[in-house]
Formats: sequence, C-alpha cells, structure tokens
Amino acid sequence: MLKQIKIFVALVIIVVIGFLSRSSLKQSSGSVIDYLISKKLIVSSLLKEDELNEQTPTITPSAVLEKGNGILFVESVGKMDQSSIVLCSIESAALMYPDRPVVYFMKGLNNIYTEEDERKAQEHFLTLSSYKNIYFFPLKLEKLFADTPLLAWYEKVDPNKERYWIHVKSDACRFALIWKYGGIYMDTDVISIQQIPEVNFLAAEDDTYTGSSVFGMSPNHNLTWEFMEDFVQNYDGDIWGQQGPLLLTRIVNKYCGLPQFKSVDHMTCANISYFHRERCFPLPCASWDKVFEVVKTLPHFEHSYAIHLWNYMNREKRVMVPNSSTLLEHLYKKFCPSTYEAILNNKPLYQ
Repeated sequence: MLKQIKIFVALVIIVVIGFLSRSSLKQSSGSVIDYLISKKLIVSSLLKEDELNEQTPTITPSAVLEKGNGILFVESVGKMDQSSIVLCSIESAALMYPDRPVVYFMKGLNNIYTEEDERKAQEHFLTLSSYKNIYFFPLKLEKLFADTPLLAWYEKVDPNKERYWIHVKSDACRFALIWKYGGIYMDTDVISIQQIPEVNFLAAEDDTYTGSSVFGMSPNHNLTWEFMEDFVQNYDGDIWGQQGPLLLTRIVNKYCGLPQFKSVDHMTCANISYFHRERCFPLPCASWDKVFEVVKTLPHFEHSYAIHLWNYMNREKRVMVPNSSTLLEHLYKKFCPSTYEAILNNKPLYQ
C-alpha cells in the first residue's frame, strides 16, 4: 500500500512539473530528454526509499529465538526509559543465562531491520549494552496475535472501557509470545538468581494460586494454546488477575485440583513441572516491602530460581538506595552489578 501511494505521488509530481515546464520543453529536444531523465530519477528515488522502508529484516525475533530457549520480557505501554528494577531484571537474566537470548519486546521501540538497528537499540540502555545476549524488538500486537485465539478478542476490545487494560494487554502478550517462540517468560520485576532447569513449568504463587509472572513452555505447546483459549472464553476485564494468575489457576485446578506440596520439590501437573512457591515467589505478596528492610547479608534463597518483587504494590515508587544495606540493594549488587554501579556512581542509565 505504501509503495502504491509513493508511485502515485511521483506521478503527480511528474504531471505538475510537466505542466509548468511545457513551454520550456518545446524549445529544444535536449530539454525533453533532460525532462524524461528527471522523471525517471524522481520515480527511482521514491522507489528506492520505499524499498528501504520495506526491506527484508536481517535480524528477527524468529531467528534470535529459533532454539525456543529465550528469556522473554514485555513492555506494552510505550515507554523507552525504564525503571532500574526493569533494567536489573533483564540484566540478572542475561547474567544468569549467558548462553541463551534475553529478549525485551517493547511497544515504544521502532522497527528493527538490521544488526545496526539492534546495536542502536542496545546502546540506548547503557547498563545493558555490554551484554551480547540481550536483544530488543518492537512489540506489534496485531502481528503477535495473528493466528491465535487472541486476535479476535483484540480486534473487538475497547481499551478505553477496560479497567485494567495495561495488565490485561500484558497478559495476552506473554501467552502469545510463549506460544510463538517458547522459552521462559518473566515479568520485569523478577530477579533471576539461579538457572531454571525445567523447560515446561508453572510456579505456585502461594498455597492457592498459580503465578503468571514466571513460567516456561516449549514453542507451540498445547497447554499454551489452552491458556489463550481460556483467556478469550473467560474474559472479564473488571476482575483483577482474571487473565493472569486466575487463568493459570483455573487450568491447574482443571488437571490437578489444588496441588498439595510435601516438600519444595517439583510436582507434575498436566505433564509439566509445577513449582513450589519458594522457587519463584519466596517473598509473599503481602510481604513485598521486605525488600526495603535492612539486612546484614543477602539471604541464600537456596531453593529459589527467581524472586518476584511485586513492584505493582510499590505505589510510593520507592527505589533502591546505594549504601542502604537493604535486601533490594544486596540483590542489585549481586545479580545486576552494571545497573547497581551506575546508580552508585550517579551515572545515566540511558542515552
């Protein structure tokens, strides 16, 4: 469509130039030849620009994530400058999974066509730019939801009437991304502290609910498709978590009832691993502010693969303060050292 518009514009320009130059064109055959050449150059220039805009990407999410082992993060609002917790989460994943791609899909990011485009995106995030396994790609919802049950929902939903639109949209994105690419999804307030050894897993958030902040599936897993079907069939934008933790809890209860752990070892549910709360949610939601408590040393968290910080509960926007000896500072120091050093030395996080 864009190509056709540009051709039309080129033809209009040619006609206008031809009309204005009619008298001069009659004066010599040389002028006619020059005129025809100029027309060709105009069309050629516009078509070359169009070809540039529609170029075939040399770097794509499919290529980067072809092994199905990526660590996936999502930004669905459109902000390019993220909080230090977001940067810490991504850095901790890159540090903990050095041989796996860590990909941040961002609504606010322009198209990535080439490795040069990718390099420029990486350089924006100063504390992450040294990690060679971190990639940034634009989040395009219609393209992402294509060929999934989510597209019909997305085309008819009215964001202006949604109570929790940002969260609901993020829920949809995580399921579609895991369906399409596979790997591990993490919220941007999840700190990675050990490698997760399982491919297909869900994690208990507490004794009753299944968390949606950390989970993993292989590409095109039938259970992920079921997540998306449930998302649409039981959609209710007025209920907090209906398309997130409550959705996964419905699926787990359908196949396993309410899992009863006798230890921190994994259980099996629907042929996938089901993690004890300690694995990804060692800090209960009600105790989210413990990360701002002063501790002498970092707790071992020996049974944990990751720590969800429950940042949406942090309505006062409290941040990590260097030399405060809080649990959060200890986490930054160990698991996202580049981000921590930048904050400690009052250096910019972006350029």
